[in-house]
Amino acid sequence: MAKFAHDEVMPYQHSELNKKEQVADMFNKIAYRYDFLNRFLSAGIDVWWRKKAISQLKQLQPKIILDVATGTGDVAILTYRLLKPEKITGIDISEGMLELGRKKLEKLGLTGQIELLTGDSEVIRFADNSFDAITVAFGVRNFQNLDKGLKEMYRVLQPGGKLVVLEFSKPTRAGFKNLYTFYMNTVAPAIGKLFAKNKDAYQYLNDSVQAFPEGKPFLNIMHEAGFTQTYLKKLSFGICTIYCGSK
Repeated sequence: MAKFAHDEVMPYQHSELNKKEQVADMFNKIAYRYDFLNRFLSAGIDVWWRKKAISQLKQLQPKIILDVATGTGDVAILTYRLLKPEKITGIDISEGMLELGRKKLEKLGLTGQIELLTGDSEVIRFADNSFDAITVAFGVRNFQNLDKGLKEMYRVLQPGGKLVVLEFSKPTRAGFKNLYTFYMNTVAPAIGKLFAKNKDAYQYLNDSVQAFPEGKPFLNIMHEAGFTQTYLKKLSFGICTIYCGSK
C-alpha cells in the first residue's frame, strides 16, 4: 500500500496510539462543539461547500448512498434533503460524533432514512458494489492509510457509481494565501482551545491540510485506486476542493 505524508500527521505528538485511534479520541473529545465550530470558523460557508459537493450527484440520482467519516451526520442530512435517496448509511470511527448525529436524526424524524453506524473507512463492512454513490466531507485527510481507504470505497461502489470527496486545500492567490496561513496557524487553534478546550485538534487540522496531496496529485491517487472520469472543482479561492471519480 502506498503511503503519503499526511498519513503520518497525527493529532497528538506524544501518544502511543496509532493515527486512527488518535483521530477517534480527538473527535470524541470535541464532538460537543464540532458543529458550532464548523459554522463559526468558516462563517457558515461550510454549508455552501457541502451543497456544492452534493450537487455533483444530482444527475446520477443515486438511491443508496454511503457517507464515510459522517461525523454528526451533516452531509447525510443535507444529501437526503437535496436528493431524496431511498437510504443513506453514514459510518464513522468516533462514537461520540455518531451519538450527536443520531440525536439530530431523531429530532428531524429521519431515523428511517439515515442510519449512522460505527465503521472504519479502511475496512468497510459492506459487500462489493453495495452503493450507488459515496460521499466524504473533510474525512479523507484523517484516514490512517489514504490508499487503502480509497480502494475500499471503490470496492463497495456500484459500477457506474460516483465518489464525491470534499476536502480542505491551500489557496494560491498571493494576498489571500498569507491571510489564510495566519488564520489556520494562529486563529483556528486559538478558537479551538477557547471553545473546545482542545488546541491540538485545530492545530492538527492545519498540519494535516498542509501535508495532504491536494489538487492533481489527489486525482492521480484516486485514479490509481481504480476511479475513472476524475475531476476537481476549487471553491472559495481554493480553501476547499471537490474531487469526483466514477467506477
